[in-house]
Amino acid sequence: MKKLTFADWVIATRPWSFPASVMPVMVSSVWMFVSGHGVNWWLALAAVVNIVLVHAGGNVWSDYHDFRRGVDREDTFGVKILTSGQFTPKQVWWLSVSLQVAAVAMGLVMVWLTGLTLLLFGIAGIALSLLYPPLKYHALGDVVILLCYAVLPMLGTTFIVGGTVVPQVLWLAVPVGLITVAILHANNTRDIETDARAHIHTFSMLTGRSVAIWIYVVELLVPYLWLLGLVLGGWLAWPALTALLSLPLAVGNVRQMLLCRSEGIKPMVRLDEATAKLQLAFSLLLIAGMFLSLAL
Repeated sequence: MKKLTFADWVIATRPWSFPASVMPVMVSSVWMFVSGHGVNWWLALAAVVNIVLVHAGGNVWSDYHDFRRGVDREDTFGVKILTSGQFTPKQVWWLSVSLQVAAVAMGLVMVWLTGLTLLLFGIAGIALSLLYPPLKYHALGDVVILLCYAVLPMLGTTFIVGGTVVPQVLWLAVPVGLITVAILHANNTRDIETDARAHIHTFSMLTGRSVAIWIYVVELLVPYLWLLGLVLGGWLAWPALTALLSLPLAVGNVRQMLLCRSEGIKPMVRLDEATAKLQLAFSLLLIAGMFLSLAL
């Protein structure tokens, strides 16, 4: 076996997916700031590092279980760190445990700095990360993703950076969370046949590919309508519409997904990664728009 480099270990955590967890923290922190709440930016940075550790550990944990369950094989799409023999299952297991332990240790320091309320968010986040594989195998993966990469981090961030939980931030959890869920949904819609072979059940399998394709379309287009509604309702200032500049990316992804009705799964082979890029673009543009609103 070829000696593993540091870059190999980093790539094994799927760093391209990290915006899915980082962006909710950043969007929440900036919203708190422009809304007049006090923000501790050092704690915001710590929250970003901590959620990346949880996310990385969760990614590797999922890969380990997918390999053991037979979901990931040599002929499946996605990560190849185990199916190619690059890593052994033991190495991947230890990598996941190490990342999760580091995340828990850092989380406890943050609890000490902020308050016991954060402990509740931490326990929920770690528990869902560890339980994600079996929940995903029973069609609950989309729900877990919405909780772990929208609801929990956005609520938790308001407490971390501002000292109090601000439920109103969940208005922003809808657009950011839907695009994030669409990352998993694109992956699961592509993998319906191979997932069925492994005797697991995903939400895309329950709906069937024809319906799953349209669910993906809804998950990508509703965030823009939702954002427009927030601005028209006066909850966000009009510069937040800067996020609409990412709409061409969303339309491109939608077209790719709709091609699958006539061309099979080939157009969606890398659609999960393209959706992750859309989530990053949407969130960064939303952040830029919220900062611009301070000039009004």
